[in-house]
Amino acid sequence: MKKLMLKPSICLPALLATTGTKACITCNRQVQQAIFDSAFYPNLALMLSPFFVLALIVAGLAVYFKKGHARRQGLAGRQVLANGVPLATAAFVLGIGLGGFADGIVLHQILQWHEMLSAKIPPDTLVNKSVNMFWDGIFHAFCLLVVLTGMVMLWRVGKRPDADRSGYLLAGGLLGGWGVFNIVEGILDHQVLKLHNVREVSSSPEAWNFGFLGFSVILLGVGWALMQKRI
Repeated sequence: MKKLMLKPSICLPALLATTGTKACITCNRQVQQAIFDSAFYPNLALMLSPFFVLALIVAGLAVYFKKGHARRQGLAGRQVLANGVPLATAAFVLGIGLGGFADGIVLHQILQWHEMLSAKIPPDTLVNKSVNMFWDGIFHAFCLLVVLTGMVMLWRVGKRPDADRSGYLLAGGLLGGWGVFNIVEGILDHQVLKLHNVREVSSSPEAWNFGFLGFSVILLGVGWALMQKRI
């Protein structure tokens, strides 16, 4: 199952690169060419960079959780402790994916404060709006892959008799994952890569960017505090 989940994340960029004018078949040729121009690969790499960083963070957290569980088990002696590592890791992954969807649905689509590349390609024409819509779709596609991965991990937790199924771990992991997603996405996309701002049309975009990070730190803090009750 794990191999099946990895294949889409590997194949999707290659598939996108070969679709060419097959994408947006109802668009005019100008829109199609604007999507698949010379900036396609650089834009793809920039957009996916937060997901690679998040994968490294999750791997590091899993190692940290395992060491913590081993330490507590050593202190407990013969008493076998429920293992909270599988649920904590699965919830974190699921929280990252759901956090990405919350960002995309609320800020990109409902409020339309920004789009994926709206600082690089201002959506002030039909062509630019369509290009941004395409990259928003790619962003959501990878969020979906993360959510599916988290669901598979959560399903596997249910098959482990030694797993801790605490609601604190689930809720804390979801909030923590959401917070981590926002922090990584906020630092990379808003500050470093400057792909977009939280609110593009504003007298002080940076204030919104830092407010977004502040909210994210609170999410992570609350999630982490909940998880500490069980892990």
